[in-house]
Amino acid sequence: MPNPLRSEGEAFRFLLGAVVYFAAIAIAGVINEWAGLVVFIVLTVAVIVWWWRAQRREPHPVEAVAVPHGPDDERRILVIANETVGGAPLLSRIKELASDANARVLVVTPALNSPLRHLASDEDAARAAAQDRLDRSLAALATNGIHARGQVGDGDPLQAMEDALRTFGADEIVISTHPEGRSNWLERGVVEHARERFAVPIHHVVVDLQAER
Repeated sequence: MPNPLRSEGEAFRFLLGAVVYFAAIAIAGVINEWAGLVVFIVLTVAVIVWWWRAQRREPHPVEAVAVPHGPDDERRILVIANETVGGAPLLSRIKELASDANARVLVVTPALNSPLRHLASDEDAARAAAQDRLDRSLAALATNGIHARGQVGDGDPLQAMEDALRTFGADEIVISTHPEGRSNWLERGVVEHARERFAVPIHHVVVDLQAER
């Protein structure tokens, strides 16, 4: 498990937070037992969310991954996208790259989950939502004359890419994200880490769903 306490300052803030956490619960419990229970639940959820976000910000170790190659007469394109999987800029980019008659496209949508559901190992809803996004994206590609395969991947986009590459020797990867400031993937440096890890060309496509609406 990644350690979110990466400095003495963070360790001190954690200790101070722990003191405040238990003190708040104790004080609320003295006032009223129901108030103590409510404070306990609220603070515990806040701690879980903090831990989740700290874990997700932990940088991935850079390890070069060997990418198998497909047949020489094929151009294989791996697409990794979250909520932006049906965005117009992404569809346009895929259409451009897959203009060759021998192009093969695999679209992977990570199963994005909430912190609480992740801790409870409840991924059914996340996978169902990812499958729905994937189906709509594949339908849009088919409308544009691009016949692609798709699969739901791991919630970690880097792991989802690595899993897909084991069976789909991509010649290039397309990563689609929200714009800077609204993208968790960009905040975590997913595109940069992918370029360090996978020795194939990587295209980054930004999809602004708010502008499209």
